[in-house]
Amino acid sequence: MASPALPIGLAPVRPGRARPPRHLADLDPAARRAAVTELGQPSFRADQLARHYFGRLTDDPAQMTDLPAADRAALTAALLPPLLTAQREQSCDGGTTRKTLWRAFDGALVESVLMRYPDRVTMCVSSQAGCGMACPFCATGQLGLTRNLSAAEIVHQVFAGARAMAAGLVPGGSGRVSNVVFMGMGEPLANYTSVLAAVRRITDPAPAGLGISQRSVTVSTVGLVPAINRLAAEGLSVRLAVSLHAPDDLLRDELVPVNRRWKVTEVLDAAWGYAAATGRRVSIEYAMIRDVNDQAWRADALAALLAGRLAHVNLIPLNPTPGSRWTASDPGVAAEFLARLAARGIPVTVRDTRGTQIDGACGQLAATTEQA
Repeated sequence: MASPALPIGLAPVRPGRARPPRHLADLDPAARRAAVTELGQPSFRADQLARHYFGRLTDDPAQMTDLPAADRAALTAALLPPLLTAQREQSCDGGTTRKTLWRAFDGALVESVLMRYPDRVTMCVSSQAGCGMACPFCATGQLGLTRNLSAAEIVHQVFAGARAMAAGLVPGGSGRVSNVVFMGMGEPLANYTSVLAAVRRITDPAPAGLGISQRSVTVSTVGLVPAINRLAAEGLSVRLAVSLHAPDDLLRDELVPVNRRWKVTEVLDAAWGYAAATGRRVSIEYAMIRDVNDQAWRADALAALLAGRLAHVNLIPLNPTPGSRWTASDPGVAAEFLARLAARGIPVTVRDTRGTQIDGACGQLAATTEQA
């Protein structure tokens, strides 16, 4: 984990590590116009570039015929540099679940997952290369943190999914990405500045951004309390998902090590503050781990914490990860856990386990180049 002395949202920068190149998606409209002006171009060229990237889902200068031919290469090199290169594509569920392994400019590896359902298309994006939260049941958590992703590196994952959908490359015909979940690699709120900028680029109306509704974006966190409070003050309507996994501090200290700094009641108090500020129901994520956190009394304890609150519980069957000593709860035990929550009036569902065959489900992203 990052040093406690660092402000929330900042990760240590290793000596000599280069930063990702500046990209159009890192910048708000005013900053884009300023950047284009610095290149000696009229400011409206920024809007033209944005229409191509966000509206037409292209970063190919050859397709930008409304730009002067002599200027296209310079403009795209300066504001649409390559950020992530696809190293491997894997699919399952008849091709409707697709995991992409990306290599960044500095060799960092991240993964994203596109999931097409009959009524929606969801992109699960990464916000960091690796993760510093060290949750022992999560493959990403065992990698450690390499670095934060830039806003544009996050946005590019959604851009690529949107382009694949528009081109009809996903079975089911052409379509659009309708939902984005920050539940891939990394702790989103430990990369606060970039994640917030990415959320704005994803949700800004086209052509300023990708035009996805804020209400269709979910930001997940293990419980970085100051950052939750900060997010509540941003005036957004994105959904907050809290990876709780245990109702008691004794167990959560082990499962989610950041709990040693911010305890269960502190995390939930911040979540209720977010719900009050936004009017959005908080999603409580709970991985069901056999004989660890699936006891009936823990279901009762969780229900007591959530009673009367604007919350919904997502029970997640634990997905297998290499070397883990833990497995998913017995189906009968999980069913009783769910029933006990429901009997106490707690809205609860079981998370779809899409992508397990390609190590693309919750907690499985490890960005390995094996079999590439």
